[in-house]
Amino acid sequence: MTEELLYERRGDIGWVTFNRPKARNALTFAMYEGLAEICGRVGETKEVRALVITGAGEKAFAAGTDIAQFKSFESGDDGIAYERKIDRIVGAIEACAVPTVAAVSGFCTGGGAAIAAVCDFRIAAANAQFGFPIARTLGNCLSMANYARLVALVGPQRVKEMLMLAKLIDAPAALACGLVSELLPDPTALYARAEELARTLAGHAPITMQVTKEALRRLQARLGDENIDDLVRLAYGSADFREGMAAFLEKRAPKWSGA
Repeated sequence: MTEELLYERRGDIGWVTFNRPKARNALTFAMYEGLAEICGRVGETKEVRALVITGAGEKAFAAGTDIAQFKSFESGDDGIAYERKIDRIVGAIEACAVPTVAAVSGFCTGGGAAIAAVCDFRIAAANAQFGFPIARTLGNCLSMANYARLVALVGPQRVKEMLMLAKLIDAPAALACGLVSELLPDPTALYARAEELARTLAGHAPITMQVTKEALRRLQARLGDENIDDLVRLAYGSADFREGMAAFLEKRAPKWSGA
């Protein structure tokens, strides 16, 4: 892998670490692609029985896509291409043949939250925060598949709070709504529990888990079939999206125009 995306095997457990702690592990396209490649490879080699995904440091799992990835966007069609790319990558993580565990410490937002959402298990440290605050930052949107995944996971009202109110969900609230299954007091306890959980999964029947994962994935996929290219084009082609990017880079509050 690269310095920004680390991968190691601990026996039959694979560990993936987003390694940009100074940037809150913001995701580059290379990091996205690298993670998708790992998820495909572990299913082919049969050497890994479970995969843990986490972020370096204690401040973030991954704080979304690095905004530098958007600088070349010129129209809404660029947004459609981006969301399709993210869908392909998130889909590859979701379709990983082995069980996946997201171990979340700190911020887990945007693309980071999308990745965590498709992991089979999400556990979190007490400092974890989840969300998609794009309504107050970039002014873009998600793909239909990601909307569907979130609604299936936490329900439409909670999704509206995350997207429309740009509300971050803290660790206790994430546990209460089922976004995470376990809450640990600190990152040290989190990583120890992730190892323990992964080893439990690695000891179970691989075919049973692979079939269960794929059956649930196919069931979920039916909910996200509708094409919303028109909506994605509207968001990414808007003046508000360009204003959101400029404001983010200039470290000021955006001035939304609704255009």
